Amino acid sequence: MAEYHLEAVSPLGGYAQTFDGLALRELEDAVITSLAIPLGGETEAGAIMNSAFGLSMPEIGTSMVTKDNTRLIRLGEDHLICLSASEDPDAANQISGRLNGAFYTTDQSDVWAAIEISGHSVRAVLERTCPIDLDPEIFRIGGSVRTAMEHMSAIIVRTDENTFLLLCASSSAESFLHMLETSISVVQ
Repeated sequence: MAEYHLEAVSPLGGYAQTFDGLALRELEDAVITSLAIPLGGETEAGAIMNSAFGLSMPEIGTSMVTKDNTRLIRLGEDHLICLSASEDPDAANQISGRLNGAFYTTDQSDVWAAIEISGHSVRAVLERTCPIDLDPEIFRIGGSVRTAMEHMSAIIVRTDENTFLLLCASSSAESFLHMLETSISVVQ
């Protein structure tokens, strides 16, 4: 009987490129867990969030980073995304265990591709394809939103002054990357 060996491959194969002061890279070891608050479970979820991560529940449209560098992204009234970095294939289950049943959790690591874009002209690049006002006074550090970029679903998080995290569907990650590269070439 034949022996098979399966190996995890990220949607963009570890892509990393620099373009005259702009850096674009895939976050290969992203563990992405969807957290849904059960109906009527807001109080318990908030308490567990505090004990599990040492943070209060983020406001809708914001994200927070824990001491262990896990990012909690609040997308809606009862929905968050938990983003951490790990090569452990059981990392999403470990996050679920930390939350002690206060959330419905789903490992979304294979569903999304995580891309970081940073540099001096990052807003100009993103504004070509994104309908969100990315003005620093409006879309502040920690801000997050679910939107469409060139007709592809995306989650955008501003993680630093000139750095953004983009989550896109892994099935369209290559098209999404091409869109970003094209926008970079036009802006520069």
